Amino acid sequence: MIKTILAGVALACIGATSVAQAQDNYPARPVRIVVPFSPGGATDIMSRLLAEKLSGKLGQPVIVENKPGGGTMIASDYVSRAEPDGYTLLMAASSLGIAPSIYTKVNYDPVKDFAPITQVASVVHVLGVHPSVPAKNVGELIAYLKANPGKVSYGSVGTGSSTHLEAELFNSMAGVQMAHIPYKGSAPALNDLVAGRLQVMFDAWASSGPFVKDGKLRALAVTTAKPSASLPELPTVDASGLPGYSAMPWLGLVAPARTPQPVIDKLYQNLAQILQQPDVKKQFEGLGLDIIGSDPKAFGAFIQKDVATWAKVARDSNIRLE
Repeated sequence: MIKTILAGVALACIGATSVAQAQDNYPARPVRIVVPFSPGGATDIMSRLLAEKLSGKLGQPVIVENKPGGGTMIASDYVSRAEPDGYTLLMAASSLGIAPSIYTKVNYDPVKDFAPITQVASVVHVLGVHPSVPAKNVGELIAYLKANPGKVSYGSVGTGSSTHLEAELFNSMAGVQMAHIPYKGSAPALNDLVAGRLQVMFDAWASSGPFVKDGKLRALAVTTAKPSASLPELPTVDASGLPGYSAMPWLGLVAPARTPQPVIDKLYQNLAQILQQPDVKKQFEGLGLDIIGSDPKAFGAFIQKDVATWAKVARDSNIRLE
């Protein structure tokens, strides 16, 4: 019996040593970053930029794999089930935390099933209005909405999207009720906003910015709690008339839960350096992204708070999808 026990202890020690060596040698083969969107979009372009830079740091190929569909749930579910060894990562979006609040069936828990690495960036979103709306700031918009109940519509890129929830949070906090018109993407919604068939829209600066610059739309504010580094001239919704408002669409790198902490730390430390490079900052700005680069602990705390925020908005607005 003693020999059996000693043999078991020896095997356990060998196993622990092997795991430690694997972590020390990470990565020993190519790493995949799964992107939950189609190729060519801002998230895909940003992910490929980081993959190229990270490959140079790690000494192994870092490959981007696109798995679009299901409101990003296909990619998220796939990575949540992957081996927790640091070789399959997810470029998660805000929808990671939103999905469980609006869909009846989600196969993963955004907090329990993922290990946060870093919140890479926020997607710059603005509150825009058609020029016919006589409001130059958020306070004036709220006054206009209260004076014209039931006469103002806002567009979104789809029911349950971040642009939908941002507007519903605005409705709730401001005590107004704009009518929701969902679209299949930003382009058709913006076309109707420019044409005056809609009056208001929360949208990414990358898509609405050109219309603002041409004078076809008026941007009132950015949705984040703090001013955007990309648009320092625009105030926040909070500072422009609706205190306490904050909505930050984000992108961040996560791994499957139980990925060894040394692997998480190595990825974070390299990404933190990459995100400080001037050429990376410039390319992110061109994509309408503000760099964040928070550490794993801070990112994990943010995800938990974000999940709670959108769960309340979805519940209060009765947003539920099959």
